[in-house]
Parts: sequence; C-alpha cells; structure tokens
Amino acid sequence: MSDSDEFRQQTRAWLEENCPASMRRPIRSDKDQCWGGRNWVFESEDQRLWLERMAERGWTAPQWPAEYGGGGLTREQAKILQQEMARILARRPLESFGIDMLGPALFKFASEEQKKRFIPEIIRGEIRWCQGYSEPNAGSDLASLQTRADDKGDHYLVNGSKVWTSYADKSDWIFCLVRTNFEAPKHQGISFLLFDMASPGVSTNPVRLISGNSPFCETVFENVKVPKENLVGELNKGWDIAKYLLTHEREMIGGFGLSRAGSETLGQTALAALGEAQGQLAANGLRSDISDFEIDEMAFALTIERVVDEAKAGHGTGAASSVLKLYGTELNKARNELLMSIGGSGALAWGSEGKMSMAQNWLRSKGNSIEGGSSEIQLNIIAKRILGLPG
Repeated sequence: MSDSDEFRQQTRAWLEENCPASMRRPIRSDKDQCWGGRNWVFESEDQRLWLERMAERGWTAPQWPAEYGGGGLTREQAKILQQEMARILARRPLESFGIDMLGPALFKFASEEQKKRFIPEIIRGEIRWCQGYSEPNAGSDLASLQTRADDKGDHYLVNGSKVWTSYADKSDWIFCLVRTNFEAPKHQGISFLLFDMASPGVSTNPVRLISGNSPFCETVFENVKVPKENLVGELNKGWDIAKYLLTHEREMIGGFGLSRAGSETLGQTALAALGEAQGQLAANGLRSDISDFEIDEMAFALTIERVVDEAKAGHGTGAASSVLKLYGTELNKARNELLMSIGGSGALAWGSEGKMSMAQNWLRSKGNSIEGGSSEIQLNIIAKRILGLPG
C-alpha cells in the first residue's frame, strides 16, 4: 500500500468516526456555515464538535505549518482530505476570511510575534475577520483610498470609512488598508493594519442588497487607537500586501463556481426536483445544460489544481488569480441560473429569515462580478499581464 493510499484509508476512517451525521447534510441556511469568532452562537452541539475536532488536527487549515497549529499536510494529502470530505458530504468546519485571505499574507509579511499571536486563533476559529479595503470613493481604484492613520507616538489614530465590508457587524477584527503618507504617490503611502472591531470609535451600518440580505456594511472609524505592533510589514509598503492578499481573495471568490463539500451537485438537485426517466433526468434540454455546466466545472477544478500546484512550486499565482476569479464568477452565476430553471415557478418564492431562497441566491450571485475587483478589471489584468496586449 502506498503512503497516499494509507493516508486515504486513515482519513476516511477518522472522518467516519468523527464527523457528526448532521454535518453531512446539504447546507440550507446561513447558520449551517460556521464562521466562529467570539460572538458566534453554534447552531448545534454537532457544529461545535465538528469545528473542535477538525481544528485539533489542524484540518481547518490543512496545509498550514503544524508549528502554528495547522495540519502540516502536503498538497496531495490535502487533496485526499478534500475528496474524502466530499465523499460523505461533510461540510467545511469553518468559513474564515482569516484562512482564505489574511493567513497567507501573514505568513509572507508578518513578524514572527504576529504569526504566533494570530495564526493559531485563526485556525481554531476564535477570531472572525473582515476586510477593510474598498471606500465610498475608492473601489476599483483602490489605491486612491483616504482612510488615514496618523502617527501618535505609541499608536496610530485611524479616521475614515470603508464600504462593502463583508460581515463587519459580526466580525471581531479587521485587516485594513490605511494611508500613512499623503505626500507620496498613491500606491506608496499605504500601510496594512490589524485592529479589534470592538475598539472605541468603530461603528458599522449594514448595506441592504436587492436580495434582501445584508452581508455588507459601511464601516466608520473615528479616532480609533491602533497599537503600533499591529502594523503588518513595513510602514507605507501596504500596497504590496494588498496585492498579494487580493490574489487569494480572487481565488476564494473564483471557488464559488465549484460545488463545495456539504452541497448537492446540480444533477442531484435536478433529479430530486424533477425525477428521472430510464435512469436519467427527464427534462432533456435541462439535462444537456447541466451536463455542459458540470463539464465546465470539472475543467475549472482542474485548472485551480494546476494553478495551486504551480504556486506551490514557487511560480506564484499572480495574474492567474484574475482568470480564476473571472471564470469562477461566471460559473456561479450559471449555476444559479440553472437552479432557477430547475425550481421553475417555485424558485420565485422568497426565503424566510436566515434561509436564502433560490431567487435570493440568484440575485446575490450577480455581485460576484463586482466584489474582489470587477470583471472588467479582471479582463484588463488578463489582457495586459497574461495575453501581453497593449494598454
């Protein structure tokens, strides 16, 4: 038996023993997804146990170094873990901007003291993070941001506002871009700060979307004191961190295009809703559309694997993250279009509180083409940096 086969066998056995049955069902509402943090209320004891058991093994961040509490798995082992979780429809134990976006930036730019302070808490789901990037007048042109952090000796004093801050009203800490030099060119006077959302002077106001949901907020800072040890990287060099983190954010958003562990595939959903004839989906036209989608989804999944493997080999992700973000966005919109077709007139119903309906998810998917850098921005990056077209 190869090492990989042995690892798969051990992983399968551990998951069968430790993943509660209720954590192997399709995600139906926001509360089914565990975000952790000091204010999180677990939906059930099973949800708490699932996070606790996975975090204890470091499998909330399976490829992060074991010395910080991560799983220490190889790329191949992490892939096997993902496959075995998908096999039993096991949900991801923790949704986390700390894992998907901030963590990789901390590993690359943070001091050792900052890594030891924040990374283990991210892995255990003890801090829920939000991202302070976009501002009312600095969206696609993010480098024009005006939120400022003035040097006050032993701390920075932060004033300004952010917008489209996902889950800011529910988060514990924020990773935030601030301007620390107003005389330098706009890309060169930005710094990267971490601070507690419970700090005096921080306020949040939910921004209601057409879907009726409010994941986004306007976030205002009024004389917020931030200790200097919370500066990540060099002063005025935050744009380098911002760009690096954006590649991971775009990969994360691109991943919305894939079916996730704990979710039914489109084919399974269609069969359950519409029935089958002679072993296949009865609706011929829809069957063809779903087949096309699932082929695209498989091709996209392989592309993600290739890009990640190239990054692990030291080639970096770079502009490829824009390809993943753009195509994943289109896939997610296509999935929601097909779900509306599967649901028919019943899909027009509006969800109850805490449970998004097909119609609401369809509306929400449109925002994927804006957040994390609009599709137009991604097309420009692809044209210039991958295709080498003139500006």
